[in-house]
Amino acid sequence: MGLNESDQLLLDAAYEQAKKSFDEGGIPIGAAIADASGAIVAAGHNMREQSGDTTAHGEISAMRNAGRRRDWHECTMATTLSPCVMCTGAALLHQIPRIIIGERETFQGAEDRLLEAGVELIHAHDQRCVDLMKRFIELHPEVWNEDIGIPPAE
Repeated sequence: MGLNESDQLLLDAAYEQAKKSFDEGGIPIGAAIADASGAIVAAGHNMREQSGDTTAHGEISAMRNAGRRRDWHECTMATTLSPCVMCTGAALLHQIPRIIIGERETFQGAEDRLLEAGVELIHAHDQRCVDLMKRFIELHPEVWNEDIGIPPAE
């Protein structure tokens, strides 16, 4: 099952953010948020490497860029990678009802918690997202392991 046109545009915006982060030397994870009409209201990318802020994940950056809103419960978020537990928590706090996941092959986050809360998950199985993440992990395994909480080997 493919994405509808507005969902594909939202995922494309998230992917562009992931590429931007990669080009900046950061972790290539991007996110974008659309309102109920499908208009993209914010996008962001992982800024952990660029800023030194361990909470600056792609989804969090997109939410920060969206600012204060009263319509979170009507929004859709696209993210290039399955959301970690922190980003899952932020999506649940904001009551975002739909999340498009670009890929979950390289990392599967807390999708079970999203599903338990009734969030609609759309798995895009986007090969661009897989390829970009695999390239980053191959080039920077220590940075990736730090980001997902794997301690360094002794």
